[in-house]
Amino acid sequence: MSGKTTTNKTLTYYNANAENFITNTQFINFKETQQRFLQLLPAHACILDFGCGSGRDTKYFLDRGYQVEATDGAAEICKLASEYTGIAVRQMLFEELDAVKRYDGIWACSSILHLPKAELLSVMGKMKNALRDRGIIYTSFKYGEFEGERNGRYFTDFTKDSFAVFMKQAGGLRIEDDWITGDVRPGRGNEMWLNLILRRE
Repeated sequence: MSGKTTTNKTLTYYNANAENFITNTQFINFKETQQRFLQLLPAHACILDFGCGSGRDTKYFLDRGYQVEATDGAAEICKLASEYTGIAVRQMLFEELDAVKRYDGIWACSSILHLPKAELLSVMGKMKNALRDRGIIYTSFKYGEFEGERNGRYFTDFTKDSFAVFMKQAGGLRIEDDWITGDVRPGRGNEMWLNLILRRE
């Protein structure tokens, strides 16, 4: 399955299920991870919420005085997230990121996991270029070895070991921290997630 096909199917899913997806994610308490990310940034840092979904994290960062730009690939998600956050969420595919040294931090929570590995490597290079020197990325993946379509969307899963191997191909970024958590959504605590902080060297 080509990368374009996988992207189209995933975006079709999110456009068709936008309201239900947002209802299930917008008001989840994600403070522990949000704060773990923010404590590594300077005050009033410039953050890109890369694949912002419901806008939950964008609003959290805005409410604490950070400069935030938010993007998502699904038009319906962008519309609803813009209404919730009070800022214009830009519709953009991950591979369209072309900023250079613009952000102190990039927040890619449960977002770039929808890319096949070959595309993910290219996008991570674009993310690195978009960071200021010593900038950081937070990202998360479902924990495991699966890659392919699941529940109407494409997923690339990682373990700590497999992500470390993958990162050897992504020059200029290093893993600063990693930790495993359960899913914070009700009834899904048995699903495990790999959380990562990456830093531009």
